[in-house]
Amino acid sequence: MSINNKNMEKYYGKRYTDSKEIEQRIFELLSRIPLYEEEILSNSGMEADPEIFHKILNRMEEEGRLIRTKKKKYAIPETLGFFTGRLQANARGFGFFISDNEGEEDIFISAENLNGAMHRDRVMIRLIKGNGRSREGEVVRVLERANTKIVGTFEKEKNFGFVIPDDQRIHQDIFIPKDAINGAKHGYKVVAEIVHWPQKRRNPEGRIIEVLGHRDEVGTDILSIIRQFDLPEVFPDEVQGEAKKIPQTIPEDEIKRRKDYRNLLTITMDGADAKDLDDAISLEMKTNGNYLLGVHIADVSYYVRENKEIDREAYRRGTSVYLVDRVIPMLPKELSNGICSLNPNEDRLAFSVFMEINSKGTVVDYRFEETIIRSDARLVYEDITKVLEGKDPELIEEYRDFLEFLQNMESLANILRDKRMKRGSIDFDLEETKITLDITGKPIDVKQDERGISNRIIEEFMLVCNETVAEAMTWSGVPFLYRVHEEPSVEKLLDFNKFINNFGYHLKGIGGKIHPKALQDLLEEIKGKREEVLISTVMLRSLQKAKYSSDNIGHFGLAAKYYTHFTAPIRRYPDLIIHRIMKDFLANRLDKKRIQYLNDKLPEMANHCSERERLADEVERETDRLKKAEYMADKIGMEFDGIISGVTSFGVFVILDNTVEGLIRITALDDDYYVYDEKHYCLIGERTKKVYRLGDDIKIRVANVDIPSRTIDFVLA
Repeated sequence: MSINNKNMEKYYGKRYTDSKEIEQRIFELLSRIPLYEEEILSNSGMEADPEIFHKILNRMEEEGRLIRTKKKKYAIPETLGFFTGRLQANARGFGFFISDNEGEEDIFISAENLNGAMHRDRVMIRLIKGNGRSREGEVVRVLERANTKIVGTFEKEKNFGFVIPDDQRIHQDIFIPKDAINGAKHGYKVVAEIVHWPQKRRNPEGRIIEVLGHRDEVGTDILSIIRQFDLPEVFPDEVQGEAKKIPQTIPEDEIKRRKDYRNLLTITMDGADAKDLDDAISLEMKTNGNYLLGVHIADVSYYVRENKEIDREAYRRGTSVYLVDRVIPMLPKELSNGICSLNPNEDRLAFSVFMEINSKGTVVDYRFEETIIRSDARLVYEDITKVLEGKDPELIEEYRDFLEFLQNMESLANILRDKRMKRGSIDFDLEETKITLDITGKPIDVKQDERGISNRIIEEFMLVCNETVAEAMTWSGVPFLYRVHEEPSVEKLLDFNKFINNFGYHLKGIGGKIHPKALQDLLEEIKGKREEVLISTVMLRSLQKAKYSSDNIGHFGLAAKYYTHFTAPIRRYPDLIIHRIMKDFLANRLDKKRIQYLNDKLPEMANHCSERERLADEVERETDRLKKAEYMADKIGMEFDGIISGVTSFGVFVILDNTVEGLIRITALDDDYYVYDEKHYCLIGERTKKVYRLGDDIKIRVANVDIPSRTIDFVLA
C-alpha cells in the first residue's frame, strides 16, 4: 500500500493528514526515550493502520533519521551518539564527516574506520573518541551511495584490469574481472559501474560500461569530467521533440495582450561569446530628475510550461554549466539561443521590471509587466568599457548614437553602488580566470579576466532589480523563493581575524554579531595591495555559501533584507520558478490549492536548485584546474613570481599572478628542518629561523605537473 495524503486522512483522521505531521509526532515521542514500534503507535494518540505506520518508521530508518537498537527499539541517532551526514574523503585514504546540521565541526574518520564508505556517500557514524575539533568517528552504515559510476583510466593485466579513478578522493582502484572489460584498452579513459561495494579488505568491483577515448586524445579530458559528475550532454528525445515544436515567431494575439515597448530604446550587454541573452536594459530620464530603469528579462515561462518534458529536464539540470570549452545548457538551443534569447532587432517576449530611482539610489516606484520588446543593439562588455573610459576614439565614434544613454547608465550604476556600499554590502573584486584554448583544446593563455565598468553597470542593475522583486513579493505575503546568505559563524570569523593579523589588519566588532560593513571596510583597506586577492579569497571561504530558500532570512553579503534571483531564467531554474509565482500573483491565480502546493514544494525545490548550483561550481573548478595544469606542463623549469596563499604542515601553496596555484612541498625546503606554526600560519626553520608565512612574496620554479591529478609542484627559485 502506498503512502499518500488520502491514505493518511483515512487512517489518521483530519488531524494527521500528511507524513510530516506523523514524523513530527514520532520525533516528539522518541526525544525522551527509545521505544518499541508498538509503544510508539500506542502512545502517538493516532488511530493508525499498523502496516502504514511500519512503512513510515522503515523509511525514516533507511534515511538515517531513526536508528533501531539491538533490542529492536527505535531511537533518534543523536541521542545514542550517532550522526548522519556526508563523507568527504581524502586522496590519502582518510576522510571527514560533514554533518547534516550546518555549523557543526567536521569529524575525522581514519582509513580503517571508513568500513567501505566512499567519497560523498551519505553515512551514519558514531563517535569513538575526542571532543570539539579533535573528534574522531567510525562509519557504522552507508545510507546512500554517491558513486554508482566511476570515471578513470583503465589499466589492463593479463586476466583482469583496474580502473584508476580520476577523482583521487576515491582512493581505491576498481577491480574489473576479465568478462567485464567490454573491449576497453590499456590507457583509455572509461566509465565503470560498481557491482560490488568495497569492504574492509576488498576493493570495489565493477564493469566497464563506456569507453571515452585514449587519455591523450583531444576532448577526452573534459568529457571525463562531464561523466565524472554525471552531467547530461544531450537532451532526451522527448525533450528535443517538444523543443522543435516551439514556434520561433510570436503569435499575434500574444503581442496584443502585452505592453508593447518595441519602440523603447533597449540594449543588451554581455560578453563577446555569449549566446543566451537573458536581460535587456532601457533607461529614461524623467522630468523630476529621477531615472526610469527598465530591466527586461526573457519570458521563458511563456514557452516552458510547468510539468512538460522541457520543464522536467530543466528542473533536473537546475542550471546551465559553463566549462572552459563548452556550455551544458539548462534549456534546448531552440529556446536558449533561439526564441528566448533577446537578440537585436528581433521581437521577443519579456517580463519587465520598471523602477523609478532617485539621486540617492532609492527605488521610489516600480511596476511589473508582461511585455514585448525589440533590442536595438547587442553591446559587448569589452567595447563599452573602452568607450566609457575614453580609450578608443574609433569605438566612441561607432557608438556615438548610444553615448548619452551609456553615460546615464554609468551615472545610475555609480549611485546604486554608492548606496550599496554605505549600507555595508561586501563587494568582492575577485578577478575570474580567463583560459584561452586553441582549436585542439590546448590552453595557450591563462590570465585574470578583468571586470570593467560595463560589467559593473549590468551587475548593479540586476542587483537592484532582484532586490525590488524580492521586497515586493515579501510584502505580498505569497510563498516565494529567495536567494539567502546566512551570517558567518563567530568561530570562522575569529579564525579569519587571526589570519589577517599576520598582515597587520584587524576586523572591527569581532567577537559579537559582526556587520557586513566591517568586512567591506577591510576590503577597502586592502584595495590595490599585494595581499588583496589572498585576503579576499580567504574572507570568501570564511563566509557561508549563498543558497535558495523559501524562508526570507536576508542576504548577509549584500547587506540586503530582501533578495532573489529573477534575472536569468534561461540558465537558472529558480528564476523560472519565481517568474511563474509572480505571474500567478499578478493575474490573481494564486488560490488556496496553489498556495498550499507552493508551501509544500518550495523547500524541496530550493534544496535541489542549491545542490545543482554547487555541483556546477565544482565541475567548473575542476575543468579550470585541469586546463591550468595542462598550461603549466610545458613550463617545467621556468621561474615565476608569486605570493604564499596557504601554509600547511606539508608545505606552502603559492599563487601566481595568472591565478595558477601550486605547492612547494616541505621536503623541497631542504636547507633546514621546518616546523609548522599553526597559530601564525607559517613555517619556521629550526636552525636558520627562516620564516615562510601567508602573503609573503616568493619566487618559484615549476618542478612538476601531474595532469591526471590536476596538481602542480613548485620549488624555490
